[in-house]
Amino acid sequence: MTDDRITNLEIKLSFTEDLIDQLNQTIYQQQQQIEFLYRELKSIKEQASGGDSAGNGSLKDEIPPHY
Repeated sequence: MTDDRITNLEIKLSFTEDLIDQLNQTIYQQQQQIEFLYRELKSIKEQASGGDSAGNGSLKDEIPPHY
């Protein structure tokens, strides 16, 4: 009886450890994506602010290409 309980607990522990490893990997991948998107956004903001200072005006002032 006690051996069965210990075996069941060991099985549950093993599954729990696997789940934690998977969650850690998911969090790591999400953090990598967040950092990539942050760099992309920063680059876009720099390009946009650089365009305004060059006298190009804002995007609202531009005529859409279908006109």
